[in-house]
This record gives sequence, C-alpha cells and structure tokens, in this order.
Amino acid sequence: MIEEETDRLLEFARASAHPDGGFAWLDDDGNPLLGRPVELWITCRMTHVFTLAHLMGRPYAAELVDHGIAALTGRMRDAEHGGWWAAVDGDGPTVRSKTAYEHAFVVLAASSATAAGRPGSAELLREALDVLDRHFWDAEAGMVVEQWDEAWTVLDDYRGVNANMHAVEALLAAADVTGDAGLRDRARQIVTTVVHGFARANHWRIPEHFDAHWRPQLGYNRDEPTHPFRPYGATVGHWFEWSRLTLGLRAALGDDAPDWMLADAVALFDAGVREGWAVDGAAGFVYTVDWDGTPVVRERMHWVATEAIAAAATLAQVTGDPAYAVCEDVWWSYADQHLIDRERGSWHHELDPENRPASGTWAGKPDVYHAIQATLVPRLPVSPAFAVALRDRRPSGTAC
Repeated sequence: MIEEETDRLLEFARASAHPDGGFAWLDDDGNPLLGRPVELWITCRMTHVFTLAHLMGRPYAAELVDHGIAALTGRMRDAEHGGWWAAVDGDGPTVRSKTAYEHAFVVLAASSATAAGRPGSAELLREALDVLDRHFWDAEAGMVVEQWDEAWTVLDDYRGVNANMHAVEALLAAADVTGDAGLRDRARQIVTTVVHGFARANHWRIPEHFDAHWRPQLGYNRDEPTHPFRPYGATVGHWFEWSRLTLGLRAALGDDAPDWMLADAVALFDAGVREGWAVDGAAGFVYTVDWDGTPVVRERMHWVATEAIAAAATLAQVTGDPAYAVCEDVWWSYADQHLIDRERGSWHHELDPENRPASGTWAGKPDVYHAIQATLVPRLPVSPAFAVALRDRRPSGTAC
C-alpha cells in the first residue's frame, strides 16, 4: 500500500514542471498554475522528490531532476550577488530577498541530486554550502539567520526556528554526500539549541519566532495565526519533525551522540500526540497551540500528519516499541480516510476541524514533498539521508 501511494503521488506531481524552468504550484487537480511565480522552495523540494524517484528506478524522473537543476543554476540564481531569489516569473525575480528557509532547500536538492550523480549538481552543492556558510551561519549562536536583502547588505532582525529545522535536514543530507563531518557538527549545534534548549525550557512547545538576539517572541503573528510559514504559537507538526531529525542526527553521530537525544525525541513526540491529536473531539492534528497547550488553529494540515507518521516509524525502528507502530497505523488509517484524495489526486493539504477539505492556509496541492517522505521513512534506515539510503539500497530496520 505504501509503495503504491509513493507512485500515485509521483504521478500527480509529474505535471509540475514549469515550461519556463523550475516547478509550478499545483492546483487541486494537479494542474500547474503557470500564472503564479515559480517559487524556490517548491522547485527545490520537487527536485529532491524527483531525485528520490530516479533513485527508485522511475524512468521519467531523471529528466525532471535535470529540469530542476537547470532552474537552480539558471533562472532562479542571482548571478550578480550570489544566492537564489525566492520567486521568479517570466520577467525575472518577483521576490528579491534571500531567505534561509529556501536556501536550505537548495542544499537539500543539490545534495540529493549529487548522490544520484546528476550533471551540475555537485557544483551547485558546493555553491549552496558556500552561500549558507558565508551569509546564513551565525557561528556565535550556532544557528542560521533568516533573511537578507538581494545584495546581502541588510540582515532582517527576525530569526526563525523553521529555517533552522530545514537547515538541519539539509546539513545532514550534505554531510552524507560529501563526508564533511563539520556539516554534521553544525546540525548538532542547531539541534542542541532548539531541542535540548528551547523545547525543553518551554514544556516541549517549541518557540518558533525570535528577535536578532535570539530572544523568543511568543506573541509574534498573534493577529495572523494561520500563516503558512510563521503562524502564532507553537506548531505541533514541527515537534514531530524535530523528533525525527534528532533521531537521524543521533544515528549519524553513532557513539558520539549525547544521551539526551533519544529522551528528548521521545518527549517531543509524546507532546505532539498529547496536545495535537484529536484534542477537540475529532480525529486529526491541530495546526498550532498556545503556550498553555490550548489549540489555536484547529485546521488539519496534511503535512502535520505526514510528519507524525514519519516520527512514529522512526521511533519504532530506534526503540522497537510496538506502541509507535500502532500510532503509525492509526495515522495512516486517518490519512487514508480523510487526507488522501483518491478522486483528484495527491493529499488534501488542509482540512477544517470536521475533516472537510478547506483552503484557509493552503490553496491547492503545491507539492508532494511531505507525503512522499512519509511513504519512504518506514522503508529506509534512520540514517543516512533519503537519497544516499536509496542510492546504496540500504535495507530498512523494520518489516514495513
């Protein structure tokens, strides 16, 4: 069932290749919205996804990987100042700022494509890591900063944990491809600060928004609680994502992993279940909670369920505790009943609190990154990263 779902998602996503380069936002039926700007995060995530498809032997995927690499080395790259624009259309960049969230996905896409040996990807990875190092890495904080102007002259005061989470994902993937242990050490610094520091200090409700001095801004976006990237409050799905990434880092570090990593990953997972799952009487995970655990945005985002599934599968591998497999089965059943759209394709990206399709935060079905990874985690080892694991055909530690 899971492998069939992988291919069903990939078939839906194949239409996303934009004729001008990069990957387009898809509507509910999988039609590319060619009138929208091409966004960097979608182009990177789909390049990564199609690389995984290529490594799984899907014959159409190599061309799509190369299509993504061409956009990242061409129309989306700022040849004058370096780095990548957040969005472009036929006339050039529509968003000129340079943001860590999107740049982390450039590293991820380039890492995966490099693992697959695609042309131009190794050079892209070297450049992406250089940009991440020179412009985004804050050595004193051991974290990445958030946003620069186009010419790298003005750094915004906002600091965000979401960008750092995806930086961990990207750094682990890059370390697996390049063999650079320093990248893994940076991931360790971020995880230590966020998970063993911020999360533990706030009852596992991870603060997402900070000022320039890394002081939490707990009231940030109180008036815009449904923001897709910077919502008010604590974002439940990220607790699962951090849990899985902490376990991935722990596996990569081996004997050098600190003892707290497993306990903290379990605590984050448990908090996500306790405060997110069916807390208002209906199945599904709420999007955000307040600082006392009260639900704020009760809509069900598909990516939260996928990350819960992935975290449960990872903990099942690491601990051997059958309770995690039960969680995974329950949430797959929920996804099958409510999220997987067997009529129009892919997964509904958002449901209302009664589990009916909604679009208050997410319109359409922009990409398949989260759902695809949820279908792969149960079939792959905890480490290395997806692309290297698929390239080397390393066996899973589970019977899934």
